[in-house]
Amino acid sequence: MIWEQELAALKEKGLYRKLRSVETLNDDGQALVNGQKMLMFASNNYLGLAQDQRVIEASIQATERFGAGSTGSRLTTGHSIIHEALEGKLAQFKQTEAAIVLNTGYMANMAVLTTIVGEGDLILSDAGNHASIIDGCRLSRAKTVIYSHADLDDLELKLQGHQGFKKTLIVTDGVFSMDGDIAPLPGIVNLAKRYGALIMMDDAHATGVLGKDGRGTSEHFGLKGKVDIEMGTLSKAIGVEGGFVAGSRSLIDYLLNKARPFIFSTALSPGVVAGASAAVDIIMTEPERRVRLQNMSRHLYEELTSLGYTVTGGETPILGIICGKPEQATLLSKELHKHGIYAPAIRPPTVPDGTSRIRLTLMSQHRERHIDHVISAFKAIRANDTDSVDKTLPIG
Repeated sequence: MIWEQELAALKEKGLYRKLRSVETLNDDGQALVNGQKMLMFASNNYLGLAQDQRVIEASIQATERFGAGSTGSRLTTGHSIIHEALEGKLAQFKQTEAAIVLNTGYMANMAVLTTIVGEGDLILSDAGNHASIIDGCRLSRAKTVIYSHADLDDLELKLQGHQGFKKTLIVTDGVFSMDGDIAPLPGIVNLAKRYGALIMMDDAHATGVLGKDGRGTSEHFGLKGKVDIEMGTLSKAIGVEGGFVAGSRSLIDYLLNKARPFIFSTALSPGVVAGASAAVDIIMTEPERRVRLQNMSRHLYEELTSLGYTVTGGETPILGIICGKPEQATLLSKELHKHGIYAPAIRPPTVPDGTSRIRLTLMSQHRERHIDHVISAFKAIRANDTDSVDKTLPIG
């Protein structure tokens, strides 16, 4: 069969994937991976809230009261008082007029991009944007133009060269999921104002992590109210699952009435919704989790860079250790596995050709001894001069 041939080709190119059984443990950021206890450095559970007992208890209580499932779409039987309460809390958290919850972050991006823009409109999308944005752009029927990653000069050139559209939407990640860098939001805001464009920001990896109160990229830069459409997830720092969009009341009402991913999906279960609500409360009241996370990330970035690795990020919990070829990333992952560190290889099409990597993600449960262990492992691997890092890549 044709898929068997394609699977064989993936194996030959070092791009074949398979599932691993992962059971996150409550103690010190560890997990059972295929039954082996390891340090977890691949999770998006940045603040450790997926295992927080208060979040778990809120989920249990809601399940006991409302049931295991929501029983229908939000516009039929799936909407409840806890869905409404969570949306109000998310709007308050993001400092917007309203918010709407969807089943995944992927669906939230699809909902916005297939509803807000269409034929005769223009989307300007960062080259490093998440796959859900890419797919949403493809399905939107709008003309999509890609600008170079975080490059304001190229964005302005693209704006100048594409005039006469009914609507122009600039879409960017807040924190880029594979590099861990932050979008140049102040410059994007200035360009959008100058050229009459709307801004949509995928703040999935910034929500709960950036800003004094964890509100995300807008708070990080002091740009409250400057982003027209903010998307976020409940499945990363918030620790459960789902996605949401925050913005003006009219935007949210429009999505509720027109967005197919919202209209035609069964609502999130009560336990998930209640857990998310409890997690947002914790994010707002325990800033020390973010402070510890930022300090650890900065320290690990500096240490790995000093060892000669090519590292992206440093301001967020995401660090990219660039290897180059897929097989080099796979080899480095296996070497880290020998040191008891779980950090899978990230390969195309998740990242561009030639930039296969290890994506290290930190969690607030990690402690100094865990960071020291990771540094020692990378030092030992470098000293052994394995072929897991492309020596032709630039250092730094």
